[in-house]
Amino acid sequence: MIRHSLSAAVAFSLGVVAASAALNAQAQAVPDYPITAQQKATASKVAEAGVPLSDLAPNAPDSYTVKRGDTLWDISKIFLKRPWRWPELWGMNLQQIRNPHLIFPGQVLYLDKSNGRARLRLGTPVGGDVKLSPRLREGSLSDAITTVPVHLLEPFFNEAVIFDTSEELLKAPRIVATQEGRVLVSRGENAYIRGPVNGQRDWRVFREPKALRDPKTKEVLGYEALYVGAAELVEEGTEGTGADGNPLIIPSTITMKLARQEGMVGDRLTPVPPRDFDSVVPHAPAGDMAGMVVGLYGEALTAGQNQIVSLNKGSKDGMERGHVLALWRDGALVRDVTEPGKPTIKLPDERHGLLYVFRVFDKMSYALILTVKDPVKPGDRFTQP
Repeated sequence: MIRHSLSAAVAFSLGVVAASAALNAQAQAVPDYPITAQQKATASKVAEAGVPLSDLAPNAPDSYTVKRGDTLWDISKIFLKRPWRWPELWGMNLQQIRNPHLIFPGQVLYLDKSNGRARLRLGTPVGGDVKLSPRLREGSLSDAITTVPVHLLEPFFNEAVIFDTSEELLKAPRIVATQEGRVLVSRGENAYIRGPVNGQRDWRVFREPKALRDPKTKEVLGYEALYVGAAELVEEGTEGTGADGNPLIIPSTITMKLARQEGMVGDRLTPVPPRDFDSVVPHAPAGDMAGMVVGLYGEALTAGQNQIVSLNKGSKDGMERGHVLALWRDGALVRDVTEPGKPTIKLPDERHGLLYVFRVFDKMSYALILTVKDPVKPGDRFTQP
């Protein structure tokens, strides 16, 4: 449990739950989350005078009580037209803020509009006016709301992987035999593998890497392998020479802990990476960003809200985790029946959704579809929002 005390100094902040003195005393207990220089600069600028009323959402309420299940994205949408501009919510009192991500259910946000500007206040109303009342709050970090729906993304940090080359999997440990000669390996069953394991305990099992090509240039950007499941190393094998001088090979033993589908001989294993799916706050790219959807994760032909897509831009192109991108729908080709000959015309492209980039590789990225009007398909365009 962590104690947070609020003071009047938090008057213009969004949802930070501790006054400066109390929070500094427990600084080591509060994790640091990524805040970019651009976000800090935005916050510092806004801290001077709040945000213009024109930047508020049309139906921004005078007050809002944070609910369990809310995300920073949800709250930003309530108050701002462009929710990725989150620094303009928490940045109104930058000096008092150590961690803008710590927002808790039950906190009340008040919108103060004066002199053509808007500020958010946090606290408990006293009497008829909105004021801040010092109070004490207990809560664990796990109670704090997240920035986007992390529970939707967490499985994909292990399952959705893009390999630079097909050789990466070909060199990885492989299943060479199954328990009692079974054809398939189900959850809880053992299998036998060859290849260097180096004492690694937790493994992911993949099959059949397929090439992902840029929709426009047809360049191979990476290889996406089918996720089979998760396995645990039970006993490490050995390879040497027997007493008779012949090679003696004893494969390692694994147990299937999770099976999206049954494993089989030939499937490849890669280590489970360190946990890195802590939420990154949504933000717009600093410069121009444009590209195309390469594919849809899984077997779907089209994708909708809360589904995963791969993009043809990666870290080499300036893509970052947390980037928010606009989805565009190509304008339809129609005939102009008002003109002789009925010529074909192309209607304007229309923006119809938003993406949140949560995993970035060298040449590609994975993104969650935050909002969308029409089904997303390979070849659809994206730009900075």
